[in-house]
This record gives sequence, C-alpha cells and structure tokens, in this order.
Amino acid sequence: MVSWTEDNINQFRILGIVEALASIFKVGERKILIDAVDKTWANISHLMKTSVAARNSLLRKYIVKLSQRIGLICLPHRSTSWRYMARISALGKNILLNATEIIYPCSNDQQVVHVNEISSAEILEEDNIDVPEIVEEIIELLLSGLKDSDTVVRWSAAKGIGRITACLTSSLAEEVLSSILELFSPGEGDGSWHGGCLALAEFARRGLLLPASFPKVVPLIIKALHYDIRRGPHSIGSHVRDAAAYVCWAFGRAYNYSDMKGILEQLAPHLLTVACYDREVNCRRAASAAFQENIGRQGDFPHGIDIVSSADYFSLASRTNSYLNIAVSIAKYEEYLCPFVEELLSYKISHWDRSLRELAAQAISALAKYDPDYFAGPVLGKLIPLTLSVDLCTRHGATLAVGELVLALHECNFFFHTEKQQKLAGIVPAIEKARLYRGKGGEIMRSAVSRFIDCISRSAISLNDKTRKILLDTLTDNLKHPNAQIQCSAVDALRHFVQGYLLSFDEKVPNGIISKYMELLDDPNVAARRGAALGFGILPYEFLCTRWREILRKLCKSCLLQNKPDDPDAEARVNAVRGLVSVCETLTRGSSNSSSEENSIHSFIKNDVMRTLFDALDDYAIDNRGDVGSWVRDAAMDALERCTYILCKYDNLMASNQLSTLFDETIATELIKGIAKQAVEKMDKIRGIAARILQRIIHYPQHFVPYIPYRETLQEIIPLDTDLKWEDPTVSYPRFVQLLQFSCYSRSVLSGYVISVGGLQEFLSKASKDALLEFIEVSKGDTSQMTNNREFMLSTDLLWVLQNYKKCNRVIMPTMKTIEILLSGKFFLNMEGHTLDFCRGLLDSLAVELKGTKDFTKLYTGISILGYVSSIVEPINCRALAQLLYFLSHRYPKIRKVAADQAYLVFLQNATSLMAEDKVEKCLEILADTSWDGSLEDSKLSRLQLLELAGFEDSRITLSSAVIEEASEGRLQEKSGIDENMSYSSLVDFTGF
Repeated sequence: MVSWTEDNINQFRILGIVEALASIFKVGERKILIDAVDKTWANISHLMKTSVAARNSLLRKYIVKLSQRIGLICLPHRSTSWRYMARISALGKNILLNATEIIYPCSNDQQVVHVNEISSAEILEEDNIDVPEIVEEIIELLLSGLKDSDTVVRWSAAKGIGRITACLTSSLAEEVLSSILELFSPGEGDGSWHGGCLALAEFARRGLLLPASFPKVVPLIIKALHYDIRRGPHSIGSHVRDAAAYVCWAFGRAYNYSDMKGILEQLAPHLLTVACYDREVNCRRAASAAFQENIGRQGDFPHGIDIVSSADYFSLASRTNSYLNIAVSIAKYEEYLCPFVEELLSYKISHWDRSLRELAAQAISALAKYDPDYFAGPVLGKLIPLTLSVDLCTRHGATLAVGELVLALHECNFFFHTEKQQKLAGIVPAIEKARLYRGKGGEIMRSAVSRFIDCISRSAISLNDKTRKILLDTLTDNLKHPNAQIQCSAVDALRHFVQGYLLSFDEKVPNGIISKYMELLDDPNVAARRGAALGFGILPYEFLCTRWREILRKLCKSCLLQNKPDDPDAEARVNAVRGLVSVCETLTRGSSNSSSEENSIHSFIKNDVMRTLFDALDDYAIDNRGDVGSWVRDAAMDALERCTYILCKYDNLMASNQLSTLFDETIATELIKGIAKQAVEKMDKIRGIAARILQRIIHYPQHFVPYIPYRETLQEIIPLDTDLKWEDPTVSYPRFVQLLQFSCYSRSVLSGYVISVGGLQEFLSKASKDALLEFIEVSKGDTSQMTNNREFMLSTDLLWVLQNYKKCNRVIMPTMKTIEILLSGKFFLNMEGHTLDFCRGLLDSLAVELKGTKDFTKLYTGISILGYVSSIVEPINCRALAQLLYFLSHRYPKIRKVAADQAYLVFLQNATSLMAEDKVEKCLEILADTSWDGSLEDSKLSRLQLLELAGFEDSRITLSSAVIEEASEGRLQEKSGIDENMSYSSLVDFTGF
C-alpha cells in the first residue's frame, strides 16, 4: 500500500485502493485470498488509526467493509444450528425437516420452524472450533465502528458484525451480543446507541438474537425508543428512536407469535406513544410501521387493526393531528391511556421545544374525558407543584397543562371541591411571589399565565377578592407588554375574566378599568397604547355604556396618523381601529332597540367613526419595515365593512320609525370609492382584501347595502366568483379600470391606479398600463358628448390628482409618469378646446412640483412632459418650451444634458411652429455644440442665446419671474455662492452611480 500522507491526490488513491480490495474480498475465492489476509489486515488496521481516516468518513466505511470481508475469509463457511430459524414457506422444505425439528403453526397459518433439540456432540463440536486471533481484532474494530460519528460507518459495521457472528459459535455470539449491549450504557453517546440498535436489528434479522436474550434486550430497546438528550437550544436522539423502531420492525419479521406475544405487549404501548407523540415525523412513521408489521405478522392483537387503520403513514404527517386526533382515538383503549399520559407528563410537558409543550398541554386535556377522576386527582396533583419548578420548560409546560386540563374537566361537567379550587386559584399569586416573570423566560411565563387565567375564568373557578385583583393586575401588565403574542393572550384572557368575575361589581370597578385604559391610550409607551386599544375591544356592554362617547372619541383620535407626529406607531393605530369597531359592535348589540341612546350611538358611528375610518384609508406611513400603513388600511377596510352592516341593520330595524336613513348615498359612495382605491394599488395582498370586501358589500343578500351608485354595473365588474384571483394584476386591473367611467368613483380610483401604472414594479406597471390604454381606446372617435368622453374625464381627473396631492411624491411621481406614458401614446392631443386647458393646468403643476426639487426621477419625467407639451400648437407650446429652456442652466449637469436633448428634439420636430428656419438651424447648432454637462457658466451663455433666438420675452411668458428663477436655480447660486452640489462628482455621489 501507499504511504499515509496529507496529499489530497494520495488520499483519493488510498480510498480507491481500499474500495477495490473490498470488492476483491467480496467475490474472490477463499483459498486464493487467505494468504493475503495478514498483510492486508495489518495495513488497514494501521490505516484506521491515522488522521487520514479520522477525517474521511467514506474511507472509514470502506475500511469497515473490507475488515468484515477479511473476517469472513478467515472463518469457515458452515450452517450454524444454534440460530433461531425463521418461517419456512415451502412445503418441500417442511417434508425434509430433521426429526429433531418441531413445527409450530403461526397464527396466520404460516409454518415456523424451531430447532429446539440440538445434540450435545454438535454443540461440543462447535465450541471446539478454533477462531483466528485476527477475527477477534476485526470484531473489536467493528464494535468501535458501531460508535463512529457517521451513520454510514455505523450501518456498515452493524451489517458486518452480523455476518461475522453468524459464522461463530453460540458462546462466542453471546460474547459479541454482550459487547453490543454495553453500547447502551448511560455514559455512551447517541452514536453508540444508534449503532447498537442497528446491530441488534441485524442480529434479529439473521436469527442470531435468541428469545432467551429478550429480557436483556427489550428494556434497552424501550429506553432507545424514548432517547432524547437536550443539547443547548435543541436535542439529539431522533436517529436513535428511528433505529429502535427499526429493531421492533425486525422483531416482527423474525420471530414466532408464541415467542413475541409477551414482548409485543411490552413494546406496543411504547411504539404507539412514539407514533403519536414524537416530535419528528420520521420517528412517528417508523414506530407506526413497526407496530403495523408486528400486528400483521404476529397475528391477532387487541384493537390492532383499528389502531393501524387510524395511525397510518399519511395521518401521522401532521404533528397536530397526531397529538389531538390520532392519539385521542387510540387512548380510548384502556391499555394505552396511562402510557400516553405518562409520556406527556414525563417527557413532553417539559420538552425543550415551546410549541411541543403547548401542543402537549392541549393533548393531555383532550384525554381527560376518558377518566376525569384520574386526571383531576393524580395528574393535576403532579402538575400543580411543577408550576413553580426551577426549570423554565417544566414550569411553562405545567402551567399550560393545568389550565387546559381544568378547562377540559369543566367541559366534562366535573366539579372541583373547594380545596382543589383554592390550589388552582393560588397558582398565579405563587408564580408572581416567586418572581418568575423576571429574567430568562419571563415572556414565556407571561403568555402561559394569561392562558391559565383564561382557562380558569371559563371554568368558573372560585376566586376571592384579593386573588381577583392580582389576576386583573397581571393581565393589565401583560397588555402593556411589547410582545404582541403576550398582548393577544392577555386580551383573550381578559375577555373571559371580565365576564366571569367582574360583572357582578358596582360601577367603581368598571369605571376604574375604563379610566386606566383611557390613560394608557395616551401613554408614551407604544406597547401600552397598543394593549389599551385591544383591551377596549373586548370589554362588555356593561362597562362601556356609561362612557361610550368618551371612549369612541378617544379611539377615533388614536386611529389617525396626524394626531401623533412625534411617535407614529403603526401597530397602535391598527389596534385602535380594531378596538374601535369592536366597541361599536358591542355597544350596538347591547343597547335596546327603542332607546334614544341607541340612536345616538348609531349617529356617532355614522358621523365620527365612519369619517375616522375613511381617513385611516389614507394612512401610507413608511418606516424601515416598509409600508406599515398598509396594516392600518387593511384593518380600516374590515372595520368599514362591519360598521356598514351595523348601520344598514339598524336602518332596517327602524325603517318604520324614522324619516331618513343613517346609511345614505353619500356614505355608500365614499365607501365604494375608498375601498376601490385600495383595490387598484400596488400591494397584492391589499388588492385581494379590498376586492373581496367589495364582493361582499355588493352581492351578499344577508347584508344588503343600499344606495350604491351604479350597483348593476358594479355587480358585472366585480362578480360573485370566489375563484377569481384578485391578487393577479392581469385579473384585477382590467375590471377595476372600468370604474374610471363613473365620475363619483373616478378621481379616488385614479389616485390609486396611477401608483401602479407609474410604479417601479415592471409586471404590475405593464398590466395596469395595458388595461388603462385599452380602456381609453374603446371610446376613441366617440366625441358626440365631450363630458362622456373617457379621454376628457381622465385628463380632468389627472389634473385633480396633481392639485389634490401637491408636493406628495408618493402620488405625484407615478402620476407624472402616467401622464408621460399617455402623452407618448398621443393621448390628450385631440380634445378640442380642452387640450389647451389640460396643458395649461399641467404646466402650472409642473412649475410647482419641479421648483427646487432634487429628485432626479421627477426632474427627468417633468422635462420629458415639457418636451411633449412643446409639440402642441400655439400658444401653450411657447410656455412649455420656455420652461424647458430654463432647465438648461440647472445646477445639476445631468439635468442640463437631459433638458438639452429634449430641446433638440423639440426644435427638430416642430421647427416651423416655433421660429424661422434659419433660427432653428442656429438653435440646433448651439444645442449640439455646447457641453451641457460641463461648466455652468457656458451653459448659461448658451441658454441666453437660445432664448434670444426663440424670441422669448417676459411679456410672452406667463410664468412669473420668481418661478422662472426658482425653476432654473441659476440665480440662487449667485445669491448663495458656490453650491456644494454643482460639481459633476457631487452629482455622481448623489445618484449612486
């Protein structure tokens, strides 16, 4: 063999040599290879100890494989009579059986053979067989291979030790088995346990593990089925549990029913606990397969077929389904209930995985219906002390389990005696006294305590006044916690706690809670504001009725962004919107139909709440997480729908008693156009939510919403089709663009539509642009009534958007891009007298928007629009050209360059309408020869020449001198000296090129 060096090429050569030798020793004849055994073994035994093998798992695998084949060469080939004989399925073999063999019928009518009588002479002859020393060394290497860090090596070693042991005597095989069982000692690692399981499975498959050894082996297999060792934030052992299930599977295939009956009774509960409650899906399926194999091959077993039918490969794929459905269906058989409960209490309640502890708490409560007395007695008695355990996982799981179990027992109509209720009521005060909310795991315990309070509140556990106050303070503290999950669990608990324990008090307690939450809505701590808004949403009518107007006004104020400019917290506004609509629903459900107070509540909802929600639809706040205002808009749309149903339901009830309805055409129009605007914007999720809300408002008969303008057309545009994928822009935009033909909706819809057309997302922009162009082109040539012309309406609405969203770049930028797209398509040029009005309004808006801006995209788009407008007939083209020429002296070189290119195109294409032909040639020469991205002074001189040639005077230009100065930005530099942004290098830095 070659020398063991660190050279990579040499390492690959060594690997190839060992693999080749393994293949040779597999197919070669014994008498030829026996002479090469000593030298080969000496080399590979030395190689196994080198650092080359230590770093290469594939090399170790082939060394193990070669070693076992060397061992097989050294041992004579013979049939060992001491092995356990498996089934014999051929009739001819049964006839030829030796007289010493006894045939036992299996329960499934298959023939099984045991060699129960072996002559002492045979045994003595086997025991006298000499085993070469090299075989002992090979077995030692294979045993060490069972502890290897890599699975492939362990698996090869397990198969090898099984093959070699099959050639040994019974006494030597017992020694090998004892060595394998030593791998299961507590001090060994997970690799040893895994390798030991693989080896035992091989022994069982080959008949090397006799039934007499079952008492030693089965307890170790049971331990391996539950092997789970914590390692920091995770655990190891899933491969061990999987291999242990494989051993059980091998038992079912290898042994007779008479030998396996007692073993199966021991293994079945453990296999089923793993199949139902293991964290890993492969272990659950492996345990289920092992149980199924034993049931199928070992014959009749109580409830076996029913269990196999329910706990199959696919049903165990979901952990939740396994815990809450499959396990519950199996636990109805009394032989499995206690093992299941013991598994949950001993392993799963204190598991390192939080989600598994929560699931285990639900699972143990789902079993309570089978024996309420057992769960209320020993199980609760064991769990209650664990709620104060020093181990975080244990106390968290125990707290959840106690709460879920108490609720489940209450649903089974189980009544707790006074002493037990006192113990349950004292859990939360004891946790607080032990200060278990502090330090590591405090947040986890807060969430568990909230769930516990929720459960005991729904279970009507008796509490004294002191405990009630402690629990109320706990929930209030959890409401103010910054963790959203803790807040939500506290809100759920508070809903049932108030209903269960606080409604019987006088007005002092409700007023105190209301005042506390009102203060929290103005708290500097954003988490407190979030929690208080949610807290109002779950309070009952009895708490809200006395101060409802004050509460609603406070929540309305908390919903809007402009009321909190210094601390615009999006989550607080979302919770305020949700709390607001929940309070409205509670107030309208609780008030009597004939009271004047009810009319006041509904009037307030119409005049104040709806207005607040419409304003919340304009929340476009952005922070480092992106468009957080979309969360508010989402909540506002849902709230608007629910408030709409409140008003419509009230109008239906009071139709005969009031002259006018609260929900009128004005609100209906505001509602449709506000939600439709969200349905055409750039976020897929918001579009889908808005479209489905419109579907419900327009179509659903149980919530008929009257006074909707153009209802029939809207029903065609937004059909009641649940299969429509509104998130797909190619589906939504061709439908919603049709709303632009209705003046009552068009402006609001267009203000959202332009954001998609002029946005940065190419696919979204293309889909919305194509739909818009197709919408306009439908009406081309139809100019019989200008007011109905879509092109005319669109131009008017675009000017409205520019004026209404002045200096709002979020809308102005995409609107300018949309106008640029439409002008490039030759739209707005043939609207008779309105074309000049549109261009005049457009130039006014551009003068304002481009004034002093540093936004390059806006400047590029504005210059492009000026170029298009400059191509229109007199007199508006002169004004557009003047504005365009003044950008030739802009402080940014790149802007001057773009403006010069645009001006060149204008002069080239529209020469005759602007000036004499000789002047046009001169202008083109100046534009071409001047280095516009060079010196600013040269650019100013060239611009003055162009203005002079164009004949522009102040009297012919409608722009004020101030606007011209600001637009050009040239004179500002003269006033303030050298601008730091004047150089070309600063332009590069600013744009990020």
